[in-house]
Order: sequence, then C-alpha cells, then structure tokens
Amino acid sequence: MSIGQFLQSGDWKGEKHVPAILAPEKASAGEEIEVKVSIGEEIKHPNTHEHHIAWVKVFFKPDDFKFPIEIGSYSFNAHGESDVFTEPVIVSKFIANKSGKIYALSYCNIHGLWENSKDLSVE
Repeated sequence: MSIGQFLQSGDWKGEKHVPAILAPEKASAGEEIEVKVSIGEEIKHPNTHEHHIAWVKVFFKPDDFKFPIEIGSYSFNAHGESDVFTEPVIVSKFIANKSGKIYALSYCNIHGLWENSKDLSVE
C-alpha cells in the first residue's frame, strides 16, 4: 500500500482543504521566489480543536532531478487553547536555478492528506 493512495486533490477555489499555492509562474535563475501556501483561500477551513489543519509541507522538484526537495515543514499548533488559534497560512522564499514544480501537502485532522502543485518556469 502506498501513501500516495491517500492523497486527495481538487480545485482550491471550490474545496477548502486543498493548499492554495500563490507563487509566480516565471522567475529568473538565482532570484528569490516567494511562495505563499494557504488552506481555505476561497472557502474558509474550520479552525477549531475538533477540526483543523495540523501542518503544511512545501517541496520543489526541478525538472531534471529525481526527487522533490523539501522547502519547508510548517506546524500549526494552537487549536483553541485559551482561545488562541493558528491560521494555516505560510510564506517562504527559496532560490531555484532550474524550472520545475512546486508541491504543497496539507493535513486535516478529520479529512486527511491534501495536495496541490504549480509549475515554475526559471530562465
């Protein structure tokens, strides 16, 4: 059994669990690339102790590389303790010298693993 069979995806504009990847479509080699990943960009995801996004991971896979490279792993740890809630949004930067694909994974404590991806052209 492969973990890939548990990954769910969809259009982030119509499904509140799908990571929305906001990043440029093109960048110059050696340039900082800012990527924002949020869950519930169009349809707000609940953020309660009972139902929340626990974490997001961001990867970049250069076109000619065998594996994706982890850009970052982000945990959202406050789920209502003393009325403090962590919002599932991250902003990160990375530098790429080759074109490839940005991947984002998120984990909902009730609805499991969700994925999305976005192409990045580097010139």
